[in-house]
Amino acid sequence: MRLKQTWRWFGPNDPVTLQDILQTGATGIVTALHQVPHGEVWTVDDIMERKKMIEAAGLTWDVVESVTVHEDIKTRSGNCEKYIEQYRRTLGNLAACGIKIVTYNFMPVNDWTRTDLNYTMADGSKALYFNHQDLAVFEIFILKRKGAEKDYGEAMAAAAEKQFNESTEEELRQLAYIIMFGLPGEKKVTVEEMRERLSHYDKIDANVLRDNLAYFLQSICPVADELGIQLAIHPDDPPFNILGLPRVVKNIDDLEFILSSAPYKSNGICFCTGSLGASADNDLPAMVKRLGKKIHFIHLRNTKRDTAGNFYEADHLDGDTDMYAVMKELLQIQQTFQESIPFRPDHGHQMLDDLNKTTNPGYSCIGRMRGLAELRGLELGICRANGW
Repeated sequence: MRLKQTWRWFGPNDPVTLQDILQTGATGIVTALHQVPHGEVWTVDDIMERKKMIEAAGLTWDVVESVTVHEDIKTRSGNCEKYIEQYRRTLGNLAACGIKIVTYNFMPVNDWTRTDLNYTMADGSKALYFNHQDLAVFEIFILKRKGAEKDYGEAMAAAAEKQFNESTEEELRQLAYIIMFGLPGEKKVTVEEMRERLSHYDKIDANVLRDNLAYFLQSICPVADELGIQLAIHPDDPPFNILGLPRVVKNIDDLEFILSSAPYKSNGICFCTGSLGASADNDLPAMVKRLGKKIHFIHLRNTKRDTAGNFYEADHLDGDTDMYAVMKELLQIQQTFQESIPFRPDHGHQMLDDLNKTTNPGYSCIGRMRGLAELRGLELGICRANGW
């Protein structure tokens, strides 16, 4: 049995239409109600409106990505219990509409973080890029986070100061915009708002955040089990501390803690080869083996690191991750299931005609279609070779 081929779609305002997606070879959709404020309940009416739209195009809504975890839950403060109860209600409404895989993340304040959304590749296509020095410029001199220079060391802080002094106001404004970009369709934040949000984590270290995540899972997993929902936590992106914030979903130790802290059928992993692969410490094929059937959803993309730990998003079959080895391990797990595990080609280069279009960073059509085609071919070859 092969994996289920899906595609992330950001809703009716996504430049990539459902008709476009139908032509890529994907059969399922991964989406969310991004218009609903974080923490608020997704109603049955809103869910069904989106589901009918997807089905009218000849596709199926297979995975929610994401039902966002409110910051009060992550910090276990304020209206934490209210937002946990509303999260349960959203899960119930999704289950009532027949949608049973729900992705989420527990990244504090910021979602995925990059420092360049238009990194030029050798072939002229554009990729997403992360550079530690660029982030140091933002943290030390734009955000002015207290103690940030100590996280980077003297040499990096000095290089960042030089870069800051040589940058134009527009370059600095653009850097801040990129780092705080967040998800398409969601409200952008200002530097002042970022400072305020970070202040809520002044007394929260990795151990506290881990405990808060365990509490959240212990609060929602029993309900998810009853509803037949599979939860899939997305790894931190990038998988190391940034902005003075702890990261608790970055390696196999973190993932095994998450699974053991709430030993419910519903508690599982969104295995993202891009996020986990950005760390040289992560052995992805070995991680797949250890996580096994707890992998509920899969993101497949590749990254290429330099000696300083900076990375760009490479072609899906290129980069530091051995995609053949990862795919083979995933397909071995797939053979033990009655239903296909959904995967999507995560991110993609902006290329060809998409270079002249307005696209969501990482989510242009042609680059992801190339990735999906390559991954489908790799998958078919492995399946044929193993008689699956």
